[in-house]
Amino acid sequence: MTTRKPLPAVGWRELVHLPDLGLHAVPAKIDTGARTSSLHGTVLEEFERDGQKMVRFAVDFEQQHVRQVCEAVHVDVRGITSSNGETQYRYVIKTPLKIGDVEFRAEISLANRADMKFPMLIGRSSLRRRFVVDSGYSWLQTPEMKVQKGHKP
Repeated sequence: MTTRKPLPAVGWRELVHLPDLGLHAVPAKIDTGARTSSLHGTVLEEFERDGQKMVRFAVDFEQQHVRQVCEAVHVDVRGITSSNGETQYRYVIKTPLKIGDVEFRAEISLANRADMKFPMLIGRSSLRRRFVVDSGYSWLQTPEMKVQKGHKP
């Protein structure tokens, strides 16, 4: 029998980084009930660069009154069923995502998360074979934050 290297644990919330988008320390909720990761973004335009489909979008951090305009490879437009059961058609991008010391390319849908507590949600496709989830803790992969036990926001 082969022994597997233990996977790092993430808490129910972490600060994550999207280096190619210039987004760092983005508060994210870990959600194994969601298949696809999701980022709060408003699509501004589709365009082509070097024969590759791209999308330009804005990420608004309203509490800080900051708008970051980003560009990423546009992978698809997909029907994604939200937590309320409605299917929305969303742009899906592919970009590097860093959680703790682990960096990988992730598919991320762009959605209006303005009414949500977290601007980003990390779904199970991004977690699979990379992390285990310990929902009793926060900030297990966020060295700049003190690890917290429990579920208090």
